[in-house]
Amino acid sequence: MIADNIQQIIKQLPENVRLIAVSKTKPVEMLREAYDAGQRLFGENKALEMRDKHALLPEDIEWHFIGHLQTNKIKYIAPFVSLIHSIDSLALLQAVNKEAAKHNRVIDCLLQFHIATEETKFGLNLDEARQLLQSPEYQQLQSVRIVGVMGMASNTDDMDQVRREFANLKDIFDTLKQEFFAASDAFRERSMGMSGDYPVAIEEGSTLVRVGSAIFGARQYGVPVND
Repeated sequence: MIADNIQQIIKQLPENVRLIAVSKTKPVEMLREAYDAGQRLFGENKALEMRDKHALLPEDIEWHFIGHLQTNKIKYIAPFVSLIHSIDSLALLQAVNKEAAKHNRVIDCLLQFHIATEETKFGLNLDEARQLLQSPEYQQLQSVRIVGVMGMASNTDDMDQVRREFANLKDIFDTLKQEFFAASDAFRERSMGMSGDYPVAIEEGSTLVRVGSAIFGARQYGVPVND
């Protein structure tokens, strides 16, 4: 089932869009099934769970951290994480930079923007992002690299609203590209779209879609990662 689901989704993706299999709460055996089907990008939202799964799975997996990241947990993923999607403050970026430097790495990061109507979601607005990128503190960071933006649309069945929110994120990306990253080929990622709305996200310019339940089924809680 997992292999079939992955293939069905990949058939819908343009060449410039990559699929992140959101494997949070899923047992390692399900990740192995996805891996055997050719999937190499996996997304987790708990640092300790990601660390434990990384230790049990093949080295060529590209691990994406997609949840709200606590500064005291960065150390667990800093040695191997490929991309952190959820940078929403200068303080968090500085903390990632500090841990990356300990491992002689440059960790790629996305700035997370609040594009939804729900106040419970995390993220910057455009003015806050400008302040971050213009700050002397940001200019001093040597072990992180901003490569794009991330946003989560409102949890609604109104796809017109979802489309507007994704379009807003693409506008934010374009603005930052022009103002801060015009010379950076690395600044190209737009992480938006999940199981219920990724086709709309692709139409609005997504380059990374984060799909969980459409691959693995409904979430499972309390399952040991080494099950």
